[in-house]
Amino acid sequence: MGMIGGGRGAFIGAVHRMAAGLDGRIELVCGAFSSDPVRSRESGADWFLPPGHCYGDWREMIEKEAARPAGERMDFVTIVTPNHLHFPVAKHALEHGFHVVCDKPATFDLAEAKELQRIVARTGLLYALTHNYTGYPLVKEARALVASGKLGRIRKVVVEYPQGWLSTRLEETGQKQAAWRADPAKSGAAGCFGDVGTHAENLAEYVTGLRIRELAADLSSFVPGRRLDDDGNVLLRFEGGAKGVLHASQISAGEENNLNLRVYGELGGLEWRQQEPNTLVMKWLDRPAEVLRAGQGYLGGSATAATRLPAGHPEGFLEAFANVYRNFAAHVGARLEGREPAPGDPAMDYPKIADGVRGMAFIEAVVASSRANAAWTVPDA
Repeated sequence: MGMIGGGRGAFIGAVHRMAAGLDGRIELVCGAFSSDPVRSRESGADWFLPPGHCYGDWREMIEKEAARPAGERMDFVTIVTPNHLHFPVAKHALEHGFHVVCDKPATFDLAEAKELQRIVARTGLLYALTHNYTGYPLVKEARALVASGKLGRIRKVVVEYPQGWLSTRLEETGQKQAAWRADPAKSGAAGCFGDVGTHAENLAEYVTGLRIRELAADLSSFVPGRRLDDDGNVLLRFEGGAKGVLHASQISAGEENNLNLRVYGELGGLEWRQQEPNTLVMKWLDRPAEVLRAGQGYLGGSATAATRLPAGHPEGFLEAFANVYRNFAAHVGARLEGREPAPGDPAMDYPKIADGVRGMAFIEAVVASSRANAAWTVPDA
């Protein structure tokens, strides 16, 4: 793995490195870790990379790695930069023959996402988007239960992602992570909804298997002077007739990362919370609720494949993130061996460029709807 961004002081870069390394299948071999060449090389030295594999510029890294012999260059690149760089870096990497893992959202805007989808198709290379919440074992169990029909036809979806870390104007204090997320030139058309609203959208679609057909959104910027949304409420209409509510916020004081999902069908419902990720509650019309726990033998194959530890040993955020990397690594490994995993193989179970396009279409539809006084709007995916 090569990495672009994620140098000293970066939060998400460290998460990616830990997740990628958890299963011992991926090695960090090079990087352009900062827009400051000195800082990039210092960051690489922190992780014991040879000086010749620590680059001062992402273009230089991609081009020099492409020039190395096949057994000596990176196999894929991970992009952990602010949003405005996702597309140019991914495009350059794909066009130089490298598979790509990218932090979400996929690009700066929808036009870039659609162009990137065309590039992925043209090159035939692999692209993974780190919607890491899909990696939790009980999220996979929830998806399998919905697909099995045990809940009946889905009627109602409620998904929330409240945080409170931007309840004040943190971006004016020198806090780097807040500063770029609140900057339209780096974040894109949305703030909160680009950062965590897309996670809620992706989780709802992943578990239910239903796509959002249209939406009505009301975005707010509660903190004075903030240029992008920090809170929003969205009504959803799904394919198949299900209705939903999506709420995302970064000014919900006291909240941490309280992503949660409830799905209700004709026969029963389910509830999952990211802050208690090893529990899935099943609710029924005609019998008491069931509490499913990670690591138990009664879970299905997809949940079992995503579990590393015996029941009662909690698995959390890093393990779920690592499942995206583990599956992607298995797919890359298969390609290196000249084969393609069969449909249903865990190696195929990671978010792809189509999920990135849907996420960007969701962002643009939410922004457009809110500007039109919550008019019903169809995502252009």
